[in-house]
Order: sequence, then structure tokens, then C-alpha cells
Amino acid sequence: MEKLLSDKEIKVAVNLTVPHAHAKVSLAALSAGKHVYSEKPFAVSCEDGKKILATAKSKDLTVGNAPDTFLGSALQTVRKLIDEGWIGDPHSATAFMMSPGHEHWHPDPEFFYQTGGGPLFDMGPYYLTALVHLLGPVERVCSFHRKAFDNRTIISEKKFGQQFPVEISTHLTGLLEFKCGVVVTVIFSFDVWASTLPNLQIFGSEGTLQIPDPNGFGGMIKIFRGGTLTWSDIPLLHGNSQDSRGLGVVEMVESISDKREPRASGRLAYHVLEVMQALVNAGQQRRYINIESSVERPDPLPTQYSMQGLDALGTMKLRYQQARQSAAKT
Repeated sequence: MEKLLSDKEIKVAVNLTVPHAHAKVSLAALSAGKHVYSEKPFAVSCEDGKKILATAKSKDLTVGNAPDTFLGSALQTVRKLIDEGWIGDPHSATAFMMSPGHEHWHPDPEFFYQTGGGPLFDMGPYYLTALVHLLGPVERVCSFHRKAFDNRTIISEKKFGQQFPVEISTHLTGLLEFKCGVVVTVIFSFDVWASTLPNLQIFGSEGTLQIPDPNGFGGMIKIFRGGTLTWSDIPLLHGNSQDSRGLGVVEMVESISDKREPRASGRLAYHVLEVMQALVNAGQQRRYINIESSVERPDPLPTQYSMQGLDALGTMKLRYQQARQSAAKT
């Protein structure tokens, strides 16, 4: 790390350390005069998150942060559908991340069960960033959370059979009220062996969108519109449908050249961090907590649609209009 930070030719540092080290490393890189793109979460406390933003501003440096999966084809396509009114006015949504935890595959899973880990801080950024990208900032939250096991047993090969203590909640159920009025139900869990709950769904006045795992760049999008009888598949209308980790770094470098804020910005990451910390605090204090920060929805990426995708979308829109007209006559 010291060699990297002292190298004058390196302009951007990518911070891939474990969560509790994110703030320390990002602040060191900024102090060395380098732009920073960090893994999620932005930090493990709002105090550290504010320090990062303030330091970057004082040094006229750019801060970006994972996840960048909302820049992929699936969530960019969903953004277009929502903005164009395909499901009418969104009024509610659900976000479910259910898994048995990381000790089944990760060689060193202990940090996932310490401060800065857990299902909320580890996986929540994917879901919450996707929702803010689609719906805008969160206004207030409440939650309940707990842990199902005081200790975990590692069954991955490196440390097979070793046990370690669980220091944080590993199952959280929360409600989020967005500034736009949408109410979202979330569950983040490392205590569930299997589930058939969908990853993300958004419900509107004229239909429902089913959205693939936001921890990916592509996947299948489904829509159900009022006046129709079945779900329909939506073609992906954007590039980057394969695993495109690093897309956020590239976009941030372009933003520095363009003298604008990156889409996967530090402000966006801080807002998500504050929402996550508020969800934890709300469960502990048994009350609603208002979110102080706010952030604009990141601009959609410039679209590079395939003619095949556009033709398919146009045909679907026409079919929906015909179905609604037929239903109205009936």
C-alpha cells in the first residue's frame, strides 16, 4: 500500500480491503493526492463516511464506490421502463436477500460476522443502491433484527471445522419510506437455508416489475401489466450484461476527465451507508429514524440499444395497448 500511495504516476487508488479498513485506506489515498474508488460499504460508520467526503472535497479529488452493478444492462433497462411509465406510478417494492451465510464457501469468513459485515452491510449495498438508482433517496426507516446463531462453523476447505463467534445481527427485516412516497419492504439474512422469494420487485399503478439479482449486471426482467393475463420477458436494451466488475472505476475516470460527479459516487455510497446504519439503529432503539442525507438519482448511462431489442420492446408496448383496449371494451 505504501508503495502504491507514493507512486506519483498512479492517479486513482482502488480500495479492495475488508470493510473495517475501507475508511482508513481511502483517507490515506486521498491524503496522498489520489482519487479513490472503494469496495462497498463506503465505511462502517457515518462519521468515517463524512470524513472521506470532506477530505475529498478539501483536496478537490473524486471519490467513487461500489457497487457498480446498477450500471449494468438489467438495472439500466429497468430504469428506462420506470421512467417511461411502463408500470405507471410506483407505490411499493420488495427486496429480499436470503442466504445461509459465507462460511460454506469463503476461505476466511469471520469478518462477515463482525462490524461492517453481516447481510445488511455486505449485500445490502447492491439492493439499496439499485433502489435509490430507480426510485431516488430514502427518507426514513424502521426495522427489527436478530441473529439465529451465536457461533458459526466453517465448512470451507481452508479452515474446515473451526468455529467463530457472531458479533452482529444476521437477519434484518425493515421498512423504508422513499422521498417519492414509495414504501419498500426488505429482508437481509444469513440465516436462511433456502427461499423462493424474488430478489427485487417494484409495484406500480399499472403493473409489476420483477428484477434480477442486483449483485449482477444482467439477468431476466419480467413485467406484468394491468389488462394482460401473463408475465412477459423484457429484452435487455443496454450493454454490459456480463460480469463487468470495474465498470464503476472506468466510469469514474471518465467523470474526472469530464469534470462531473461519477454515477457510482461517494455521495450515493454515503446515503446508502446512512440508510444501513439507520436500519441497525432503528431496530436497536425500536423507532423510526429519519435519513439526513439526500442524493439525486444517478443519470442513466448513454443508451446503445440494439435494433432487435428496440423492436421487441415496441411490439410489447403495442400488444399491451391492444390488450387494455380489449379489456376496456369487455
